[in-house]
Amino acid sequence: MTNAYPPTLKTRIEQLLRSELAAQHVHVDDLTAQHAHHAGARESGGGHYLVTVVSHLFEGVNPVARHRLVYRAVAPLRPQIHALGITAHTPAEWKISGS
Repeated sequence: MTNAYPPTLKTRIEQLLRSELAAQHVHVDDLTAQHAHHAGARESGGGHYLVTVVSHLFEGVNPVARHRLVYRAVAPLRPQIHALGITAHTPAEWKISGS
């Protein structure tokens, strides 16, 4: 049996990050409801999300470049995203952080 409902934006973000970044761990928090009345969010209609991504593709890559990789991965959804907070770790960093 297939799900008749389209995936949520949160799920689509997770799927893109996993596939585009070969991520071993992805967590997406949808904070849209907390920002529904903020200027900019109303006009764009986009959501607010916090993502944590763990990928070997981040090894040897500085934080700004990691964020660019994440933005590139979710580019097809960009019109629906007003704000995106990013935490990007390598597997070794993730293991050390105890997360």
